[in-house]
Amino acid sequence: MEAEQTNSVRRTTATSRTTDAKDRTLLGLLAEDATRSYADLGRLLHLSPPAVHERVKRLKRDGVIKGTVAVLDPEKIGKPLLAFVHVDTAGWGKSEQLMAMSKLPEVEEIHTVAGDTCVLLKIRTEGPQALEDILREIYDMKGVERTRSYIALSTVLERGVRPG
Repeated sequence: MEAEQTNSVRRTTATSRTTDAKDRTLLGLLAEDATRSYADLGRLLHLSPPAVHERVKRLKRDGVIKGTVAVLDPEKIGKPLLAFVHVDTAGWGKSEQLMAMSKLPEVEEIHTVAGDTCVLLKIRTEGPQALEDILREIYDMKGVERTRSYIALSTVLERGVRPG
């Protein structure tokens, strides 16, 4: 309790402070290249590097920035086949058994969706045989009734969330 009383810095929360125009510009710059230095970002935003650092720390603390990742080239790491798999289930699609699909390294994304399917998967594999193996594992999961697979021939645009 004593430590709380000596800490006179008031913390804001995500609900008490919204992102401003500078934050959105900063987020856009980081989305383009998260390796930019605070000095570089400061020049682009007309802020000091420490001010940029504080903004980034706050955006991380508030959960706006969830993490920093390296974007890998699927061809160069031996996983050129991209498929989207619709999974139809008997009952609720977000069951514990079906969410076990997240343990399959080939599954990049899992979405529960509205419409004529329950779960949408984004899967990346070495080739058709590897995709077939994954589909077999999915079919063996309790509650899976059928799947429909769509193989991407090429990717025109693939990017993360953009601010603003």
